Amino acid sequence: MKASAFSYHKPISLEDALSLLESEEEVKILAGGQSLMPMLNMRFVQPEAVIDVNEIEELATISFNDNVEIGALTRQKTLGTHSIIKQHLPIMQEALKWVGHFQTQSRGTIGGSLCHLDPASELPMIALLYDAELEVASKSATRIIPMKEWALAYMMPSIAPEELLTKILIKPWSMPYGYGFQEFARRHGDFAIAAVGCLLKLQDGVISDIAISIGGVEDVPRRFIECEDVLRGSKYDIEEVKKQIIGPLDQINYIDDSLVTGSYRQKLLKGLLVRSIEQAASRANSL
Repeated sequence: MKASAFSYHKPISLEDALSLLESEEEVKILAGGQSLMPMLNMRFVQPEAVIDVNEIEELATISFNDNVEIGALTRQKTLGTHSIIKQHLPIMQEALKWVGHFQTQSRGTIGGSLCHLDPASELPMIALLYDAELEVASKSATRIIPMKEWALAYMMPSIAPEELLTKILIKPWSMPYGYGFQEFARRHGDFAIAAVGCLLKLQDGVISDIAISIGGVEDVPRRFIECEDVLRGSKYDIEEVKKQIIGPLDQINYIDDSLVTGSYRQKLLKGLLVRSIEQAASRANSL
């Protein structure tokens, strides 16, 4: 297979890219290309134009000023080794251990992961954990979209055709807290059949705050608010946690696909959820 005909543009500034987005009708953005190129070659998508943003240096920065600010073009490989991410968002580096392979991480970008919005993608789960804010720009305006409002439906982000994701803003949790990330895939680097991320604070043995995100089990990755509400304010005891999470787990609309059934996903998710909470609590207790 090969892609249908399209015009190719490679702007060197954000302003030029936004002008192109406004002038073209059916456009796809090329960042890492890990998802787009196969889709082009198999003609799942047939855009009139492809805009390659790889030369726009301002989209590939990481900085910290109250928030961790990550340019949308930042490579997964960079996220996995950067000192700011290690200090302020360690669970992101934990999750990246499950993402693809060395070769794909050298090309894949955080913006691409968020815009492709695969249900099993790890980086959207991390953005959800921290209630990240996404900066999107068009020729006429810039706006902020809360991560909790980003997913409209299956692989459908809340971004207009003339807009470009430019930056991810994440406010780190204040110390002390613990974190845990657990995933199950058939092989390392495969798409997650189920995955869980957890941030947790303990105060005098009580779960004073908790955030949980899940992926691979529904049409979109999401915060597991139902489970957070049950656990927040309760005394931490892993055996009690196993009982408390049963109700929230039953409320999920598990997907059936060619890999596994929904009921199998539910069993997987329960085990991964317990492990991630236990891992987060262990780290919180060690601080």
